[in-house]
Amino acid sequence: MKNLFLTVLALMALKANAQETPKALTFSGYIETYYSYDFSNPANHEKSVFLYNHNRHNELNLNLGLLKASYNTDKLRANVGIMVGTYAQYNLAAEQGLLKNLYEANVGVKISTKSNLWIDTGVMSSHIGFESAIGKDSWSLTRSLLAENSPYYESGVKLSFTSTNEKWYMAGLVLNGWQRIQRVQGNQTPAFGTQLTYKPNTNITFNWSTYAGNEQPDSVIKWRYFNNFYGQFQLNEKLGLIAGFDIGFEQKANKSSKYNSWLTPILIARYAATNKVRIVARAEYYQDKDEVIITTGTPNGFQTFGYSLDFDYAIIDNLLWRVEGRVFHSKDKIFADKNQNFYLTSALYFSF
Repeated sequence: MKNLFLTVLALMALKANAQETPKALTFSGYIETYYSYDFSNPANHEKSVFLYNHNRHNELNLNLGLLKASYNTDKLRANVGIMVGTYAQYNLAAEQGLLKNLYEANVGVKISTKSNLWIDTGVMSSHIGFESAIGKDSWSLTRSLLAENSPYYESGVKLSFTSTNEKWYMAGLVLNGWQRIQRVQGNQTPAFGTQLTYKPNTNITFNWSTYAGNEQPDSVIKWRYFNNFYGQFQLNEKLGLIAGFDIGFEQKANKSSKYNSWLTPILIARYAATNKVRIVARAEYYQDKDEVIITTGTPNGFQTFGYSLDFDYAIIDNLLWRVEGRVFHSKDKIFADKNQNFYLTSALYFSF
């Protein structure tokens, strides 16, 4: 890990010292620090197991530190990003060794001279959802239940097409699995994904993403099918809305015709009070009675409402401060023998 960071830093130093840097090659960095207080006061300082960002209690900590190099020309593109922080620690816990610190590593080739048609391969950001691991690009400080419990990253090959007017984007993917760089042992079955995005104008986006795959060894295959829908709307200069809905199904057993299911709707509103101040409100619900994604060991599984309110202040263009209050209310007592819990989180974001 140390050698990887030294390599990236050396490349950045070469860029800074070079009299002329090729425009195709760029370097960037991102730091997201935070403090979060969980009112259930967990002794081990770990927040709820279904949260992977900002999940350390009563600590000043680093959620994500990222160094990234990108190369872009008309016919070739490539990205490599190395990361540290509690996001990498918890969200990539299933990966091996240095892979835990790999944010992305991918290369893409344009395969048509007439159309914007690309093939990309490697580790890349997920094609599912409107949030990412980069907190400053998400509307709320903390990630939604929807985002925390669907893939942030994926590994595989992607064929994508963008229309000439840039209103349509389509992609098909062959993947190693549900947020996996390495396959499950004994699993030789490829997973598949699709994405369809329509932007009728600069203020409206509609998206439909899908996933189909098996997360078990091939001897006990259980197929999982997942749909992610969302619309993003900038209603005027000050007010924006995101409405989303996810629904998934997984076979109850190998070769079974019966399926467990889970679903999650969400609504987010963002109001720009000034050019520096934004207020964000979020309401969400996550239902996983069969505990496909979130295990509780309780009679009703995971059935939880969530509400949050954010205050954002842009100190300067590349420095953002946020504070958020968040509450969960669950059908069962899943929060230290209680059915509800409150969190207070503050974060500082710096990018270059």
